[in-house]
Amino acid sequence: METKKNDKKRSGLLHLQAEKYLRQLIEMEEYKNGKLLPSETEMAEQLNISRNTLRQSINKLVYEGLLLRKRGFGTKVIRKGIVGGIKNWLSFSQEMKMLGIEIKNFELHLSYKKVTERAANFFGVENETKCLVLERVRGNLEYPFVYFISYFNPQIPLTSDENFNRPLYEILEKDFGIIVKTSKEEICASLAGDFIANKLDIKPNEPILIRRRFVYDEKDVPIEYNIGYYRADSFTYTIEAQR
Repeated sequence: METKKNDKKRSGLLHLQAEKYLRQLIEMEEYKNGKLLPSETEMAEQLNISRNTLRQSINKLVYEGLLLRKRGFGTKVIRKGIVGGIKNWLSFSQEMKMLGIEIKNFELHLSYKKVTERAANFFGVENETKCLVLERVRGNLEYPFVYFISYFNPQIPLTSDENFNRPLYEILEKDFGIIVKTSKEEICASLAGDFIANKLDIKPNEPILIRRRFVYDEKDVPIEYNIGYYRADSFTYTIEAQR
């Protein structure tokens, strides 16, 4: 039992060591200017740790929006201001592409359901109105980290036959001429609970972040009401404010 505790403690120390090293590299001028970081093999050998331990630390900084990793290319520092929250909002697909994360759909469901009260108020329709609802569990190639529910304005002639493996806003723009422009957002924290925990492969008492998006087009017409349930260990929200 004592050996397992010691192994866990050592693993934690190695992660901290790797993370500290990476953060030091990020602050170096040459890497700020776009030079690729040393390869994972080089860094792991220098730190005398496994590539798996190093990769987990890299993943953490990728999710924080500090590093961009692209398979077959390498890892580089993201220039400050590229990943935004409120000032320059992005779709999930755009966010992940910018971070160099390959996305996998673990679940994808389409259905016609009655709008929730919140969605009804947003779209300005009756509570009994049905609309197309898209539910997706998404993540990287290793595990899911977000569960999305999207309600679409019933006036949009979506048929459910669209290919929703394509980026959502690309479908709206190219198939329906709808260009989304504005996103108003709400973010809060909660415990996962049984249902969300099952979707995200975590424990019910683990923390999650909930992001609600109210999306409008160029004419301020409500387009999408989206709720995202994120694993707290895989999501960092960046806010840029100016005065």
